Amino acid sequence: MPLDGFSNMVLACFVEPLRAACLLAGESIFTWSIATPGGASVLSSSGMQLQADVPLEEIEGADTLVLVAGYGARAASRAEALGEIRGAARHVDTIIGLDMGAWVMAAAGLLEGREATVHWQESEAFREEFLNVKLRPDGYVVDGDRLTAGSATAVMDLALDMIRNTVGEAPAYDVKALFVYDPVERQRAETAALSPQLGRAVRLMQRTMDAPRSLEDIAEHAAVSLRTLERLFRRELGMPAGRYYRQTRLGHARALAMETRLPTVGIATRTGFTSAAALSRAYKQHFGETIRETRAALLPEQTP
Repeated sequence: MPLDGFSNMVLACFVEPLRAACLLAGESIFTWSIATPGGASVLSSSGMQLQADVPLEEIEGADTLVLVAGYGARAASRAEALGEIRGAARHVDTIIGLDMGAWVMAAAGLLEGREATVHWQESEAFREEFLNVKLRPDGYVVDGDRLTAGSATAVMDLALDMIRNTVGEAPAYDVKALFVYDPVERQRAETAALSPQLGRAVRLMQRTMDAPRSLEDIAEHAAVSLRTLERLFRRELGMPAGRYYRQTRLGHARALAMETRLPTVGIATRTGFTSAAALSRAYKQHFGETIRETRAALLPEQTP
């Protein structure tokens, strides 16, 4: 539920990682709708208008309510709106407040006795306004079924943790790699999430999807033994090195299937499969559908 004055960046930092996780997994791990009171459109802080998918009072089957608020949080905390939010909150298992969403949650009485965080510029005002909420300086805070995040980067971290908790470490890392690019990190082949050796191995895999290297070559590049490489993959990404390499290539194949008109043989060439048939078998086994079915369901205009 975005409220007038919400940040486009905050909303994107939450939804886009979830979208990417669904894309890479080939299934709807997460689904979402834009809900607002009465189904009215809302304006972002930059003046962009966002249309609602459904009126807030008509949401059904949702397990989570996400409040995205920004500069208009105080204005949004009027009695009528808070009543509608409390009503919606009674029908979900989890409530998440992004940016100034914690302010609205607290105003609605949804954070009484809880720990939370809010955008750092409003932390002092929040403490003064809501004495029964324990404000923490963390990027995001999880207190049972109440989650809050205070900045765009923290929101992305929260989304990545949701992915990690739902489908595992490897998919979460792959999603992060789609959105976070650091030239120094690239040079050093290191990330905050992975050990330096595993970082080097993963980066080489990502660069060589069209011509896969042997695991022995990858271990040599990472300056570890093959046995150590396998141990690092299992410990940090939760799967064997070979499976991760294959999963990465298949994820790229799915993106090419959705976003380009390349024939199957062309996709196979770009993702290191020996033939269109080999790719087709692996793709069907991994995603549960053929490349043609993917295109027909998601991008019908690209179906050959």
